[in-house]
Amino acid sequence: MGLDQEPAAGAAEDSPEDSPEDGAPARGGTFEAFGDSAETRALLGRLPEVLGDCAARESALQRVRVIMDKYQQQPHLLDPHLEWMMNLLLDIVQDKTSPVDLVHLAFKFLYIITKVRGYKTFLRLFPHEVADVQPVLDMFTNQNPKDHETWETRYMLLLWLSMTCLIPFDFTRLDGNLHTQPGQTRMSITDRILQIAQSYLVVSDKARDAAAVLVSKFITRPDVKQKMADFLDWSLCTLARSSFQTIEGVITMDGMLQALAQIFKHGKRDDCLPYAATVLKCLDGCRIPDSNQTLLRKLRVKLVQRLGLTFLKPRVAKWRYQRGCRSLAANLQASTQSQREARTPVETPDSEEGYDVPEEVESVIEQLLVGLKDKDTVVRWSAAKGIGRVAGRLPQELADDVVGSVLDCFSFQETDNAWHGGCLALAELGRRGLLLPPRLPDVVPVILKALTYEEKRGACSVGDNVRDAACYVCWAFARAYEPQELKPFVAEISSALVIATVFDRNVNCRRAASAAFQENVGRQGTFPHGIDILTTADYFAVGNRSNCFLVISMFIAGFPEYTRPMIDHLLTMKISHWDGVIRELSAKALHNLVQQAPEYSAAQVFPRLLSMTQSTDLHTRHGAVLTCAEVAHSLYRLAVREDRPVADYLDETVVQGLKQIHQQLYDRQLYRGLGGELMRQAVCVLIENLSLSKMPFRGDAVVDGWQWLISDTLRNLHHVSSHSRQQIKEAAVSALAALCSEYYAEEPGKADSTGQEGLVEKYLAELQSPEEMTRCGFAMALGALPGFLLRGRLQQVLKSRHPFLGFPSEDVNLGESRRDPVKAIPRICQTVGVRAEGTPDEVVCKGNVSQIYSTLLDCLRDYTTDSRGDVGAWVREAAMTSLMDLTLLLGRDQPELIEAPTCQRVMCCLAQQASEKIDHFRAHAAHVFMTLLHAAGSAGPTVPHVPHRAELEQLFPRSEAASVNWTAPSQAFPRITQLLGLPAYRYHVLLGLAVSVGGLTESTVSMRLARPLSHSSGFGWAFGLELGQHVSVGLGRALPGLPWGNRVTAQLLSWPQAPRAGSPGRLGEPPPLRRGAQEPGHCGEFLFPARSSAPPCSVSCPRPVLPHLPPPAHGGRPCALGSFPSVCGVSRGGCVSSFCCHVSAGVVLTHSLTLKRCRFSLAGVAQWSA
Repeated sequence: MGLDQEPAAGAAEDSPEDSPEDGAPARGGTFEAFGDSAETRALLGRLPEVLGDCAARESALQRVRVIMDKYQQQPHLLDPHLEWMMNLLLDIVQDKTSPVDLVHLAFKFLYIITKVRGYKTFLRLFPHEVADVQPVLDMFTNQNPKDHETWETRYMLLLWLSMTCLIPFDFTRLDGNLHTQPGQTRMSITDRILQIAQSYLVVSDKARDAAAVLVSKFITRPDVKQKMADFLDWSLCTLARSSFQTIEGVITMDGMLQALAQIFKHGKRDDCLPYAATVLKCLDGCRIPDSNQTLLRKLRVKLVQRLGLTFLKPRVAKWRYQRGCRSLAANLQASTQSQREARTPVETPDSEEGYDVPEEVESVIEQLLVGLKDKDTVVRWSAAKGIGRVAGRLPQELADDVVGSVLDCFSFQETDNAWHGGCLALAELGRRGLLLPPRLPDVVPVILKALTYEEKRGACSVGDNVRDAACYVCWAFARAYEPQELKPFVAEISSALVIATVFDRNVNCRRAASAAFQENVGRQGTFPHGIDILTTADYFAVGNRSNCFLVISMFIAGFPEYTRPMIDHLLTMKISHWDGVIRELSAKALHNLVQQAPEYSAAQVFPRLLSMTQSTDLHTRHGAVLTCAEVAHSLYRLAVREDRPVADYLDETVVQGLKQIHQQLYDRQLYRGLGGELMRQAVCVLIENLSLSKMPFRGDAVVDGWQWLISDTLRNLHHVSSHSRQQIKEAAVSALAALCSEYYAEEPGKADSTGQEGLVEKYLAELQSPEEMTRCGFAMALGALPGFLLRGRLQQVLKSRHPFLGFPSEDVNLGESRRDPVKAIPRICQTVGVRAEGTPDEVVCKGNVSQIYSTLLDCLRDYTTDSRGDVGAWVREAAMTSLMDLTLLLGRDQPELIEAPTCQRVMCCLAQQASEKIDHFRAHAAHVFMTLLHAAGSAGPTVPHVPHRAELEQLFPRSEAASVNWTAPSQAFPRITQLLGLPAYRYHVLLGLAVSVGGLTESTVSMRLARPLSHSSGFGWAFGLELGQHVSVGLGRALPGLPWGNRVTAQLLSWPQAPRAGSPGRLGEPPPLRRGAQEPGHCGEFLFPARSSAPPCSVSCPRPVLPHLPPPAHGGRPCALGSFPSVCGVSRGGCVSSFCCHVSAGVVLTHSLTLKRCRFSLAGVAQWSA
């Protein structure tokens, strides 16, 4: 429930004089006025013109719907314009010459407007004079209740008729002489209206709702109230005969309940009271609470509360609490003395306190209390409003009993539905002043519990609605009570709202709590540091959960009033939460918060955490271990920052408790099974943080236990579920790096001789494991080892990666085992460092830098696919990142190690990846390319020997690097194709574009085809003959390097298909390829540039253009294609090309070239590829 839906008391609507006609959109997507009045007037005025054109009629209807829907959130802006809109449409309706279809169309438009503004506002604008009664009744004679195309007409007519029922004249005066002819009697207007209302109460469309409104206006007239008994008898009998187990019964019961509720709402109490008990008894016999129809249960609750109000005399309880002025502006202007005056309930005895409350009221209240526990929110909300209305007419003692019954809903034996309904009822009672201040000590603790209410149900939880409703209660209390009434509870309420604002899992609850906190700050003015907190934890800031846990919480914890409550809440509720993300965020939040109260954390938090690590509940145990790791490291950092001994915060008991966590879990075999996955990850985080905290465990057996856990986790990654495998692997690798750096170094930069000298050899041996995940884990582990363990073994480690970085075999096509070694290479290089004249076993130097670059560049050719798709893209992405890290490392430390051919190859391969089809990887390649291009230090560019650096900086200026969206083909390809004008990049860009043609996304493929055709750059790239030749030769060079098959090469050869019968060109499907085919296969039609008047074949071909392409079987002659070379064969059918290297260059056209259709076969291509 949004807290901003409650209008402020006394809020006035904008007047026509205060609002400009052309209202521009204001902040937040709102409007200042109805700015579409001119267009709406034109649409309504053209109704007779569009009637005959079905398309124009539907277009006009749709346009009006679009206009009106814009004002769904601000319907009051339509009020100044409703009258002229209704007059335009009713003029059509009242015109006797208007066609029937035009009348129906006018009513459709009326309904669209009514739907936005609401019928209650629209109702009073209908003409309601005496002369309007008979015409409206006559219109009903032509209506067919079963016509589902014209239900809007019947709906609006019923509303119009209900308005005419308010004329202050007796309807019998309008009947005249009912005996028009002997033996014939005309039906009176009263009977006609009643018959119409009864007939439309049982229809299945929305006219049923309007019929209920008609009944309430008609039956309650003074001259018709004698018919109320007959109508109630008919409606109750119809209700009793109907069953909610059939569709017809549900429709009928809906109409009857609506009509009864409207009658008892609008009718006079004296007229309705004689029938109220009978209606209540009949309603009890219908067993509607057993129905699964939400609407029926809601209408029943609505009718029950109206019956309760009928039993009780209408009065305002003198005992209710009155705050006084409800206007915030008036409160701010009030004097200080008046603000301090206590607003106590009036002690004057009520003159009506002694009147007897009917027995039926007890039944009404009981049913409303049951309605508070209904399974649907709309029923609970209706029951809550009924509780508030009925309690307002009860004596104080009975109303207090009702409050006590509402508080009974907040038992932990009740469901979340009861808690939600109870919160809504308390908010309604408080808002009406019926919850007296003496009851606040009983109510506030309940609301504080509701603010943190959550129950786990299966794989999720319930309670979001309860916490949201509890925020609504706090919001309502801020408006209902004077500050001194809530002053004893300010500390508890403010802390609870801050906790809900920052730490609630649901974004709606966080925003509701923020709104309630804001309302209390404005209305009460007693919340500590309210303005400071509001400016940080506003509506938009609390939308991001991580920002709330890690940033906003840190700011609020700086105020001592909120520090301990926030720490206690995380410790009690959140680190044992069922959602793993919440547990991790809570541990990180406590890492920040404990530094605000270190003594409290050391004395109170750690003992509780250590006991929770042995809990039988998996979530509690996991969250406690994570939190122990974060809190220990946080207190260590605080001690170092303050230059204090760590023992001041972590005494010997705590240190021993932390050391024993692993052994206790191991002894209880809690590393096994599904729960073992969580515990392994948590303990790895614990190992990392305790190592970073320099715990005094050097030489202790616990270090060996930690090492065993890390190695065993990496060795058994294939047993871990896929969704948590990556997280566990990263946690283990990070723990290993911290463990080795702290406990395996005898002195800085030197390995412990008695420690893990064989660790590298063990991990290298694990790289030969048949399990892919094992290889991945240990490859990442080798990359995380500190430099003193890798010294003297660098070449051995680098060579160990070669078997897993090459192209996969047919039976091994797993991408992860090749991706992770690639990721580890730059980490190893950064760890060992760079020294040009060093030895290959010690550092990155001249002796091994070429090997490293060659390994990474070869990985950019990995196009492996499996059932998951292009898994080779993972390897290519990792290789691009590694190339960037390695090149920047060398450029900063030893730029002379970057040779010109190597740099050219790196930049060209990146340009190729930046022109390929997968948006994410293309953007990553472009980012790496731009980073290397623009990287610069104090001495100039970081990366030397970049080919065409000046032209590249002109094409891709630094100022535009961040603004280009490389994931969008429309932005990427116009820029990347400019590289075709640079000779060094042309071949690789064509390779990337050729691979991209095989894409499945039509938009990206079309952009790849369109850009070479239309592109023109500052390099004179107009695709003339000379450059066209370069492109064709480049494609000829590119084809042998492309993967064979329908995905790349075949798609390239079918780009584009020739138009048929003058149709524009389109992408063709690849023809079937047969390896080693001897006969011409399926032929496709392609476009080739050819001179307009040259014969197809004239002279013999001297040699094939493509390398390793066998000469044509029939003897070759080149086509007369100017400077476009080809290899052609002669057949009886004409010019048949066994293979043309310029087949894709056929799209490279200029105005000086014409198109010539050729047919060719792919048999030669298949033979050549084989």
